[in-house]
Amino acid sequence: MLSEEVIDKITRRGVQEIISHDEFVRMLQEGKPLRLKMGFDPSRPDIHLGHVVGLRKLRQLQQLGHQVILVVGDWTAQIGDPSGQSATRPVLTHDEVVSNAESYLRQFFKVVDKDLTQVVWQSEWFGKFGLADVIRLTGKFTVAQFLQRDDFAKRFQEQRPIAITELLYPLLQAYDSVEIRSDVEFGGTDQRFNLLVGRELQQMEGQRPQQCFLMPILVGTDGVQKMSKSLDNYVGVEEPPNDMYGKLMSLPDELIVPYFEYLTDAPSEELATFSSDLAAGSANPMVMKKRLAWEITAQFHERSAADAAQENFERVVQRRALPEEIPEFAEPSLAPSFENETRRLSNIIVDAGLAPSTTEAKRLINQGAVQIISDPSGDSRTVDRDDRAAGLGLEHRTVIKVGRRRFIRLVSS
Repeated sequence: MLSEEVIDKITRRGVQEIISHDEFVRMLQEGKPLRLKMGFDPSRPDIHLGHVVGLRKLRQLQQLGHQVILVVGDWTAQIGDPSGQSATRPVLTHDEVVSNAESYLRQFFKVVDKDLTQVVWQSEWFGKFGLADVIRLTGKFTVAQFLQRDDFAKRFQEQRPIAITELLYPLLQAYDSVEIRSDVEFGGTDQRFNLLVGRELQQMEGQRPQQCFLMPILVGTDGVQKMSKSLDNYVGVEEPPNDMYGKLMSLPDELIVPYFEYLTDAPSEELATFSSDLAAGSANPMVMKKRLAWEITAQFHERSAADAAQENFERVVQRRALPEEIPEFAEPSLAPSFENETRRLSNIIVDAGLAPSTTEAKRLINQGAVQIISDPSGDSRTVDRDDRAAGLGLEHRTVIKVGRRRFIRLVSS
């Protein structure tokens, strides 16, 4: 029998909802290994801290002897969303799916125990599906049932199109649960409807219905929206230590305790103290944030790397000194023979990899997010115009700083 403390940690901390909570606890107390389903859409290859919330819960259950079944959605990824309604479902080739899956698995096993995980590919069963199988599956549910899903209901009321393909996705995800005989399926709160369809389809197929383990949606570094790579408010699990630490230090104060709760093993009693101290204004948020950034960085890198990232942050951000190591960029306009009069700062920023496009580079310049720093004097000035290299006085060993953490040192090519 598991203790109340263990049960509480599994079912309460970092959990939004369990359907059904009591049944899930009963299954845990039975002591039999459970099959824990986690689906993976290989449309994107990267994992960020928003995904880690659920992965940590899988890891906790693995430590109790349960097995993770990771379902790679390779079959549905090659269908995409032909209606164009879902930007998150691009049509992928088989090679793209395999490449994304390899990257995902490498990051997945940074958190989840590889030895207690079974990886299965959706095409193992859907590759054998015929039209008769699809029709039989669609006959299990009605359109009215699927229009209860929030996004479908909203689009239907607004008379915006809903492709038949989109209606099939919850069915296909549900059939995955039938095929692997899932005991528990994990997903974010935005997956609630799909997980419940799987639970119902299992009952129709004579299986014990899976429990639905819903994880909270992690707010991104902007403090407003769900963590997402497309919104550039994410912290990737493979980011360099300095970038990971620096991004976490940019969190709004109100996210300190939720991040500790969802992403660390800090004792719950200590989190309660953090909350009360922050509310009373008796604690320094910077101190708490440094510990948070260090603990998360140390999870994905060596402890020594987390120490170095903290030292770098204190030197560069708090003391406003230059980093010890700055990548060099051979800038052609610094060469004596260069005669191209159109070589501007925005071009240099993009070519040096400090911004993805000249439009973004110009936006950063206009917002005052770009500085020019003389090395070794350290004298700096904020740039407010997209001028030519000569007009800005750029020379050999000049450092360009973009934002708070991106640096490049120009050298003559």
